[in-house]
Amino acid sequence: MAVLLSRIKGMLFLLFLPCFCSGQPAPPPLRFSIFLDPSKMVYLRWDHDEQELMTFELQVHTTGWVAFGFSSHGELPGSDIVIGGVFPNGSIYFSDCHVVDEATIEEDESQDYQLLSVTENETSTTMLFKRHLRTCDPNDLDITVDTARLVAAFGTDDTVPFFKGQIFSKSLFLLRFRSPSTDPKIFFTYDLRLDNFAVPVEETKYACKFIPLPMVKQKHHIYKFDPVITPHNITLVHHILIYGCGNASVLPSGIDDCYGANPDFSLCSQVLMGWAIGGQTYQFPDEAAVSIGTPLDPQYIRLEIHYSNFDLLPGLIDSSGVRIYYTPELRKHDVGILQTGIFSFPYGFCNSSQFDEMNGMAVPDMHVFAYLLHTHLAGRGLKAVQYRNGEQLVIICEDNKYDFGLQEIRNMKEIVIVKSGDEVLVECNFQTLDRSQSTFGGPSTMNEMCLTFLFYYPRNNISSCMGYPDILHVVHALKQEASDALEGMMAMDFVDWNNETVKIAEHAAKEADQFVIIKTIDVSPPSEQFVVEEMDLALTFQE
Repeated sequence: MAVLLSRIKGMLFLLFLPCFCSGQPAPPPLRFSIFLDPSKMVYLRWDHDEQELMTFELQVHTTGWVAFGFSSHGELPGSDIVIGGVFPNGSIYFSDCHVVDEATIEEDESQDYQLLSVTENETSTTMLFKRHLRTCDPNDLDITVDTARLVAAFGTDDTVPFFKGQIFSKSLFLLRFRSPSTDPKIFFTYDLRLDNFAVPVEETKYACKFIPLPMVKQKHHIYKFDPVITPHNITLVHHILIYGCGNASVLPSGIDDCYGANPDFSLCSQVLMGWAIGGQTYQFPDEAAVSIGTPLDPQYIRLEIHYSNFDLLPGLIDSSGVRIYYTPELRKHDVGILQTGIFSFPYGFCNSSQFDEMNGMAVPDMHVFAYLLHTHLAGRGLKAVQYRNGEQLVIICEDNKYDFGLQEIRNMKEIVIVKSGDEVLVECNFQTLDRSQSTFGGPSTMNEMCLTFLFYYPRNNISSCMGYPDILHVVHALKQEASDALEGMMAMDFVDWNNETVKIAEHAAKEADQFVIIKTIDVSPPSEQFVVEEMDLALTFQE
């Protein structure tokens, strides 16, 4: 260890920074910020520009060395790190490094981080620096639209014993494209929450409750929502969904299993907003928000909370939910959310050619401005791809380093326009090498899903468009026997899974007929009848 420390000390170099004179314009403020550790000792601010430069400001509650960087999957070996600080004599040090193994850190031959300033006061050290999103240095990790695994560390003095310091890792989406908006002058808040719900001693529970939306005399817009999680249940609540209900619906009271014996608790399919583990407050763009208060808007919602009680802890009481912010200061458009993907395979196909018929009128172009990606524990990557007339147009959204612990609504860099008749393919990558049995699609956290929620405007009447490959085609390609879908799922357990059979299954799932289920919800005025329609149509998608 002594040899390692001397190597680190030798590679850190003194810097003399140019003076930023008062006549020069101040740099623009960094728009995004977050604490990187539970104790709120490490605070990060950042931003990026059109020149693909990202600027960071790391403020740490220490007068010793500080470090910041990137990891491929959250581990230290292979990490891309910068280390800096202020010596007791006032001189500064800063270096671009990489972690070789659990005991070795080396300086990069190419120094690709540019230090802007390092300052220190009685309690804290602040380091301001920037780098290109892609540096072409093999020891640097690219900053992309994928989830980044950040590494932060600090020590109490300037001897830089890196591996003895306080080290933290955090998943974060860095390439944000919209500044946080300000609240309107007039706004109100309203909570959609459970009330002291006794979480059962079960690994997975979907609890549902029907709750009225706030009564307003004129149209309002929900422009923002917060997750409200009971503090000691932060690891218990997996996701929260808010569904709009038809105004003529006869809704049950109380709390029950969303998908259990009473089918009434699964009524309402139009997603209005959603949150999943790792998500934060979300504010809609200035041009669109969720409408309430008109005859075509829902008066009630279905609150769905998915609990994952893996440790089977008894006596858990929860009052989690969502806090909405609504205003009479209206936006130009009403927001809609389209759920697409699949529950049982890594490929889900949506064909929107029947959207006009299902909507009851022509569907306006859907301006997709944000998305939420969702799998369970085996998910490693997702993407949604847009096709038109058989030709790929654009990847709508993707995350090749998906983290189950960070599921959040992310804004698009540019709006994607989806027209009626377009096709959307949702594709997921899963990793189940640590499992000894087949993983099936389903509601449990140990089951899997492959879903994308597309946030768009203007709103239409389509709630979901889900694809289901012909399971018998896949089973027969794997040389298994089955006469119906249930037998086909059971036959999957008899497959000798290896690289070859995985490739066969993937290819068969892509070339199989896709059964597409489109759901709409007719939110009718109380004098009319509430209708939930479903349509099944078989489509073929060729790879």
